[in-house]
Amino acid sequence: MTLLHKPVLLVVYASITGATRSWVQSFCHGAADESAVTVRLLQAADVCTEDVVAADAYVFACPETLGSMVGEMKSFFDRTYYPVLDQVNGRPYLLVVCAGSDGEPTVRQMQRILTGWRLKPVAEARLIKTHAQTPEAILASKELDEALLQDAEEAGRAMASALLMGIF
Repeated sequence: MTLLHKPVLLVVYASITGATRSWVQSFCHGAADESAVTVRLLQAADVCTEDVVAADAYVFACPETLGSMVGEMKSFFDRTYYPVLDQVNGRPYLLVVCAGSDGEPTVRQMQRILTGWRLKPVAEARLIKTHAQTPEAILASKELDEALLQDAEEAGRAMASALLMGIF
């Protein structure tokens, strides 16, 4: 069987302390096992409208800061939301939020935006809690444990395979 179109999985992320970045890197490593899928890992600040429209599926990942998505991700949505409206309807996505203790406000905020784009979630949002509570702990570099990184890799492998099989 010959593919006429090689599916594109766009991973849009922002990271401050490294936790979100290491999760998406592990996700991309797993997704790359499916060589018939193009995986594009881009920082939110570098994503343009054309990148969003050209993708077949998405991962949106960022930390929560002050009870909201980090500014870089908000800026991404501000720049791309209206230009791609009604051009990405029905495409699948996975949402990942890294937070100290809560994260739910950011998940809801991002889900509202993605619902406006009429995207379909492929799974419940991944909420990674670092349990950082002091200013020093919040700002410190973070390393995720092996179980979280393995989960990310498996999620990447599963999403790329499902995309290739046309499940979404």
